[in-house]
Amino acid sequence: MTIVVLGGTGKTGRRLVDTLRGRGEDVRVATRTSGTRFDWSDQDTWAATVAGASALYLVAPQEPESAEVFVKQATEAGVRRFVALSGREIDKFPGDLLGMAAAERAVRDSGAEWTIIRANNFNQNFDDPQIWLAPLREGRLALPIGDTPEPFIDTQDIADVAAAALTEDGHHEQVYTLSGPRALTFGAAVAAIAKASGRSIRYEELTPEQYRDELLAQGASEEAAAELNALFAVMREGLYAEPCDDVRRVLGRVPIDFDTYVARAVSAWR
Repeated sequence: MTIVVLGGTGKTGRRLVDTLRGRGEDVRVATRTSGTRFDWSDQDTWAATVAGASALYLVAPQEPESAEVFVKQATEAGVRRFVALSGREIDKFPGDLLGMAAAERAVRDSGAEWTIIRANNFNQNFDDPQIWLAPLREGRLALPIGDTPEPFIDTQDIADVAAAALTEDGHHEQVYTLSGPRALTFGAAVAAIAKASGRSIRYEELTPEQYRDELLAQGASEEAAAELNALFAVMREGLYAEPCDDVRRVLGRVPIDFDTYVARAVSAWR
């Protein structure tokens, strides 16, 4: 069985590739720069990506209309099992934020076996250069989230659940909500990073308007700023706040704790 991993060099994808290969599975890494080139904006790359594959890990496109077309093409090529990465409480978001809701609909309607993984914010967002690493290195992470806690999920837990769903029976039509074992505020998360790294790093609370202004000053578009503020508005409602038990239910173990993640990643902030 050949398993396609879209975004196979990303935060979840590269860990999934390693996990699957560690099990002896035949894995096809599909990215814009890999041997199997895949680009959501170039449909000419899609056929080679799915040819001869039996299962596929789907990381949603930003353009919602692409998901249905791609999933249809994949099933026609012989893909019989999908695992789609989505966001926790994605149905509460306005529209099709990041295409995740469209990807969920596409795999549900595909006629193939499907599993949906709805994840909390990743631990690894804190050491991602495109998300929160730079402000943490500069000593200040400023967001409009307040004291609402979140049980951040480790991407290795996501990879392990996805590997199980891709290779084992019993996960068809399952929607797994994946979180860490405990909820902590962003202020507490930053304090843990500061303590472990030995650096002075603080969390600062912003209003949505202040956050928008900072994003625009950094070069973000109005659309991107609005989408991020919509995300934090949902988070402030507490929809992400409660830990879930699906990691334990699928894997038979507790999720990776935030402090364990920090100890492993501490060099990123030094």
